[in-house]
Amino acid sequence: MKIYTFILAIGLACISALSGANEGPCKNKSYSLQLLGSGGPISDDGRSSSASLIWWKNKPLFMIDAGGGSFLRFGQSGAKLENVRFIGPTHFHTDHVSDLPALLKGSYFFNAPHNIDIAGPTASEAFPSLTHFMNAQFAKNGAYAYLSGIFDGKGDIPLKVKLTDVDYHQTTATKVYEDGDITISALGIPHGNVPTLAYRIDTPEGRIVISADQNGSNQHFIDFAKNADILVMPLAIDEGADSSSAFLHAKPSTVGKIAAAVQAKNLVLNHFMGKSLRTKDQSIAIIKKYYKGPVYAGRDLSSISVN
Repeated sequence: MKIYTFILAIGLACISALSGANEGPCKNKSYSLQLLGSGGPISDDGRSSSASLIWWKNKPLFMIDAGGGSFLRFGQSGAKLENVRFIGPTHFHTDHVSDLPALLKGSYFFNAPHNIDIAGPTASEAFPSLTHFMNAQFAKNGAYAYLSGIFDGKGDIPLKVKLTDVDYHQTTATKVYEDGDITISALGIPHGNVPTLAYRIDTPEGRIVISADQNGSNQHFIDFAKNADILVMPLAIDEGADSSSAFLHAKPSTVGKIAAAVQAKNLVLNHFMGKSLRTKDQSIAIIKKYYKGPVYAGRDLSSISVN
């Protein structure tokens, strides 16, 4: 048993080192990306689903996505919802939004009133807009009607949300948040036929771009993400994936070409699934044929600083 424990400890240490980023509580909170969830929609990855925090001046001000497991990871990160000013669901697949109600419920325990801006894509035939999604969850006839006070800031919950529907068809960025020198913009990206957004956080200290699932066919994304200090891209499939999978997700070669065209200073990979974890090393090798900068294979709670 002692030998097994020793071997396991060595193995975990190697995995941590190979991930290339800090894990656990974010150590540098001046301006950092922290992945709350680095997995996908299948439980075979042993990870939380998609969610990211942006720390700015020691506070977790911005959150992109809130997939399954992110409620737990949010608490483990040391973040407090009282500090979050913006939440940006990229799209309405469950592995990107299922923990949003649980997170917002936490506002019941705020010590003072607080406002949060929330942005999301407009509707399609198969998917709701952000406003329709939020109403289905929190309106007076919604699934969580007891939280309906979040729309007007009244009732038992000291939280008020402001909703912005972003036209995902637009070829130029839409500004969804601004506070002094900080701006957040959104742009529609092609995730099959699912209305989906990418987000860009601009501050005087640098630029973070978080792409949700996309197949890489929107050339406008290159300008949107240009010169990102940190570019986050999903690595859900391998190079040999079938055409249906590639209609939804970018292959490693496409990820590498995008990162190179964007001229990103750092590339962070997330949205792994069981199979893509097994082919991770091969996929990263393919990415590095096109992109010559640092590549980090994200894990839950891993973090990387812009500085």
